[in-house]
Amino acid sequence: MLEFKKILFPIDFSDRCRGAARYVEALAGQSGSKVILLNVLESTIGQPGDLVFGGVATSLHWEDRTARAQEALDRFLSDELSDIEVERRLEAGDPARTIVRVAHEENVDLIMMPTHGYGGFRRFVLGSVTAKVLHDAQCPVWTGVHMEDAPALDAIAIRNIVCALDLTDNSKPAFAAAIELARRCGAQLTLTHAVPGSEALPEKLMDTELRQHLVRQARLQLEAQCAEAGVKARVCIDVGDVHKIVSACTEAHKAELLVIGRGHHNGFGRLRAHSYSIIRESPCPVISI
Repeated sequence: MLEFKKILFPIDFSDRCRGAARYVEALAGQSGSKVILLNVLESTIGQPGDLVFGGVATSLHWEDRTARAQEALDRFLSDELSDIEVERRLEAGDPARTIVRVAHEENVDLIMMPTHGYGGFRRFVLGSVTAKVLHDAQCPVWTGVHMEDAPALDAIAIRNIVCALDLTDNSKPAFAAAIELARRCGAQLTLTHAVPGSEALPEKLMDTELRQHLVRQARLQLEAQCAEAGVKARVCIDVGDVHKIVSACTEAHKAELLVIGRGHHNGFGRLRAHSYSIIRESPCPVISI
């Protein structure tokens, strides 16, 4: 069963984190979750010539940074999260490694963290911290772009969920999670799948019959999965680039949540090569399972 009893929320005091906090508050309030508010203070080593290089000066500088960080952490989101059980935790080290370590030590059920959203070719680049957490974390990870523009708390609701599937075993946990989330939220579930194909001509006009066959087979497979699970879901299948099809389906169905699969050692299946751009371009938050 997918439970969110304990949520890890890494913060950097940015407007993105303030926006993401509304989603954290909404989910934690609904699930009765405990939230671990984590700030990671990156350690830096002074260089010769720096005023803080060496012994006592370095120690005093670090103590000052730690004290200021702790003070900021104690104040951050104190009003917004006042009705939720919150543990405020300050750690030092590499941000991504520390997030994954704390998630493992605390046996958290979900990591929630905002990330950047870019257009153009930069959509294929994901922040290094987010990428490492997605790769190494053993629990589901919630990510969202443009969180600085997040809706107000009372406007956050999940009425439509899209689940992207690649029809391999890697997709099964995501499919099960999407079903449970849809039932829990009373949301409409849509399954989407991308059949490989080029958008360029003349390739797009070639093998039309084969593509139509692949689309039919994919639809039959998804419908069979739904029947076996006893769930009704819309099915959205198209030919072309994975991230474009997933993003278009998510936007067309006005989804508030996108669910994708993540294997700890096998990546995202066929979605793996496109997962970062899927997260980047998704018009709504993404949970990777």
